Amino acid sequence: MKKFKYSFPRLTLILIIVGMAVCLAGFILNLYVCITDGVSYAVNPAIPLVLYILMFAVTIGAGGLLVSILVSSYYSVDGKHIKTAFGFIRSSYNVKDVDVIVLDRETDKLLVYMKNESSIVIVIKSNLYTDFVQAVLDVNPAVEYAIQSVAVSYTHLTLPTNSRV
Repeated sequence: MKKFKYSFPRLTLILIIVGMAVCLAGFILNLYVCITDGVSYAVNPAIPLVLYILMFAVTIGAGGLLVSILVSSYYSVDGKHIKTAFGFIRSSYNVKDVDVIVLDRETDKLLVYMKNESSIVIVIKSNLYTDFVQAVLDVNPAVEYAIQSVAVSYTHLTLPTNSRV
């Protein structure tokens, strides 16, 4: 099985890291309030206890999800499937159902089109595109591979002329 690490855009990486920092700060703040205030101020001690538990669960759950997305997001190609993993979210596609792989030069994305007209955008480093395509072709040589070039417009060019104005 060949694995290809998901390539996060810079802004997404920044947002994940900020989210993890917010989760950590929320956990520490909740721990501080839990230790300093406890449940003694409440008429019914069960209410703050439930709130503390919920806040710990939310900060741990959200932080765990963000760490999971950062650490275990990848694509893999094995003998039968293209598998995608985005944190806890996992998908699998049969390689025999792949119809065309297109490298779009304008967006610098690798697109996998299935025979049932669904598609996957492969977000890996561009230097791994050839390896990914080859891994798919090793399993299913019938897959068509195409490169879509950037459209060039010549309307802004001026043609040379011999006339004087």
